[in-house]
Amino acid sequence: MKFMLIRRADTQTEQGVMPSDAMLNAMAEYNETMQRAGVFLTGDGLTPSSEGYRINFIDGTPEVTQGPFAQNEVLAGYSMLQVDSAEEAIEWAKQWPVMDGNGNVALELRRYYELEDFAPGAALDRHTQLEQQRSKRPQSLSVYLGYDGNCREAFTFYADTLGGDVEAMLTYGETPMAADFPVESHELIAHAQMRIGRYLIMGGDMAGDSCGQALGGSTIALEYSDTGQGRRIFDQLAEGGSVQMPFDKTFWAEGFGTLTDRYGVGWMLNCGLTDQPT
Repeated sequence: MKFMLIRRADTQTEQGVMPSDAMLNAMAEYNETMQRAGVFLTGDGLTPSSEGYRINFIDGTPEVTQGPFAQNEVLAGYSMLQVDSAEEAIEWAKQWPVMDGNGNVALELRRYYELEDFAPGAALDRHTQLEQQRSKRPQSLSVYLGYDGNCREAFTFYADTLGGDVEAMLTYGETPMAADFPVESHELIAHAQMRIGRYLIMGGDMAGDSCGQALGGSTIALEYSDTGQGRRIFDQLAEGGSVQMPFDKTFWAEGFGTLTDRYGVGWMLNCGLTDQPT
């Protein structure tokens, strides 16, 4: 079951006082502990209510009111927890960093409704279908480009031309698989990643097998946080096609695989990405 752990607003949060580095570290440690336990799904802080709005409907007509609002009516942030019981959620809430608010904060736990809580019917079926559709969608969809030794040059050119930010430029020699590639290819790029606004372009120099990618070709890259769902999508795309790299765990992901579908389109799936050098 899912719970929202709500951090109520106080005078400091409503004044927009930003947390200290020590507080940010304490919160990071708390979230990392929950993440290692498989409990933490997401969490965010909210700006003061003075920057917020309320939309009230009166006889069907929306009326917009800008904040600030009464302090006891607003939230300062939240975390989403996946737990087995309310008691487990309470235990995690009790471990909230005592540094926050000098040990004086108000938290609230609220359970999310699950589809199983509602009576069967046509309306529930629509929500079930929406959830099934949502679960199939990847976290990101990008293009992966293959190069003949000039990936670094190409991405530098793209970044300058398109106003992008190069987020990763990893050579084969810097990967745990360096011994599997000829020494002369160690300076080639195994993985490059550039963000252009909300869009992502990835690529690499083709050395050895290179995960089955074609030189000068392009591949659609999908990312899933749920490895099980990623494997199901991989298997569905592979039906009637060919698999270049079977879906399996790698040093950078819990699940990775490449394939060409029945229509000749190349696909790459990354699931459960782990920390990697940039």
